Amino acid sequence: MTYIITEPCIDVKDQSCVEVCPVDCIHSDEEDRILYINPDECIDCGACEPACPVTAIFAEDDVPDEWSAFIEVNIGWFDDKETARAKVVELAP
Repeated sequence: MTYIITEPCIDVKDQSCVEVCPVDCIHSDEEDRILYINPDECIDCGACEPACPVTAIFAEDDVPDEWSAFIEVNIGWFDDKETARAKVVELAP
């Protein structure tokens, strides 16, 4: 299991979660509208979840149904950034 960043992060990209992550597994590029948690680096400590000021971070099993597409987007960004970015635009134009 990993943590997933969902829709409330879009166009906010507050760095509070990055600051508390002990393994630096939260990433994005300048052109991204959202932050992403690397599932291979995340140690499931949960430090990021309470640090998020917009309540965008959830344990994978706890992602609300309306934001479940962000599981695939988050994990997919590490394999294909362009496809993940296109999906974010599709989910939140």
